Amino acid sequence: MNYSACTSILIGPKATMDGSVIIGRNEDAKAAWPKHFVVHPARTATTPQQFVSTDNGFTMPLPLTAAKYTATPEWTDKFGLFEEDGINEYGVAMSATESTYSNERVLGADPLVKDGIGEEAMVTVVLPYVRTAREGILRLGQLVETYGTSESNGILFADQQEAWYLETGAGHYWVAQRIPANGYAVVANQMAIQAIDFNDADNFLFAHDLRSFVAENHLNPHSDRFIWRDIFGTQDQSDLYYNTPRVWYGQRRFTPQVAQQPQSFDLPFIQYADHLLSVDDAQGYLSSHFEDTPYDPVGSGSVADRKRFRPISLAKTQESHVLQLRPDMDPSLAGIQWLAMGVAAQSVYVPFYAGIEHTPAAYHLGKETYDSQSAYWVYKLVSVLLDAHYHDAWPTVSAVQKDLRIAFKQSVKATDAVGQHLSGIELNHYLTQQAATNAALGIRRYRELAATLITQATDLGPLNYHQDLNL
Repeated sequence: MNYSACTSILIGPKATMDGSVIIGRNEDAKAAWPKHFVVHPARTATTPQQFVSTDNGFTMPLPLTAAKYTATPEWTDKFGLFEEDGINEYGVAMSATESTYSNERVLGADPLVKDGIGEEAMVTVVLPYVRTAREGILRLGQLVETYGTSESNGILFADQQEAWYLETGAGHYWVAQRIPANGYAVVANQMAIQAIDFNDADNFLFAHDLRSFVAENHLNPHSDRFIWRDIFGTQDQSDLYYNTPRVWYGQRRFTPQVAQQPQSFDLPFIQYADHLLSVDDAQGYLSSHFEDTPYDPVGSGSVADRKRFRPISLAKTQESHVLQLRPDMDPSLAGIQWLAMGVAAQSVYVPFYAGIEHTPAAYHLGKETYDSQSAYWVYKLVSVLLDAHYHDAWPTVSAVQKDLRIAFKQSVKATDAVGQHLSGIELNHYLTQQAATNAALGIRRYRELAATLITQATDLGPLNYHQDLNL
């Protein structure tokens, strides 16, 4: 049921203010489709382990030993787990989505595999079993080559040294590119990777027979170069309204000196910012909706412009995450999963350290219908109330978001100061306590915010009538 249509960002360590490697993504599917947030403990089994998909029946053996990792599964596994994103105990972060469109000519050459590995399984069968981002690329690549995939995907990997982006183009074919240390990439629902250098193993990884497959099926429109997205991707009208504007807007925010158009097929995959970036920048992009342009759905542009392009943050966002891997720190302390439940533009990113032992109870709750105890629904309720009277309510919501952003930054600074003197179980306990405190603060403030918005809305209904009280 998770028909993902997502926006991603990847930032190299020399492009950030503090040397962090940052990856992030909006998980978009349905306007009312809750996500949970869990921690899977490390395990060592004594009997053979197997993954079985509840979506398409895909099965595969699993290693006996699995590392601890965080994940954001669906509220139901009827259509698959869709664990989507998380950080493992070795400081490897991963985010997987069915986010790319494939060229029909390619699919004709290599039909999609109906029972192969899909988005819903990728985090589950990869993240617990790898120690570096590069290991993650190679493991997932091998699985795609072995089992095939029924989708075209974009998968983000990071560790404390580097970020990688992997795309699957057809049943058994894939390529991955390392994000330059001083560069960044923003990606929408289209193939993004451009020229492949098959002799540069430091920056490119790919399916072993990729070149021969393309040559044998006459798929390359160029005689002198191998441009992945020209071969495996699309360039159609839907891209011009659904995809390219989101990439344009991200590059406009971070590299404004380069003049580009929102409906351009020539936007580069790798770009370089005009300033050092931070977690705030990644969160700001993922929670954006074309502000300061005519295309903002809640802006002052014409009706046609406001409805022209699909925004980055929208009502169908289930959760948004920014996965931060900081250098020269214990992986438990170095990794922070900044998680915004519901619509990022109307929610707030709560910090959860990778070393936590478990997540708060409210993050385990929530089904398809409203549940006041669910973290997802607490944040989603504010979105619904805000949307009903957006321009009247936005200042109130924005003020609470600002307060919480400041509080969470202060919490991270204080947690780091204490955590650097702890290790092992003592550190894990402390990080779990801090996570509970931050989560409780966010939920409490958003419950209070919902009460305020409801009270304010009582005077904003269409049947209201204002008269001069002196009459």
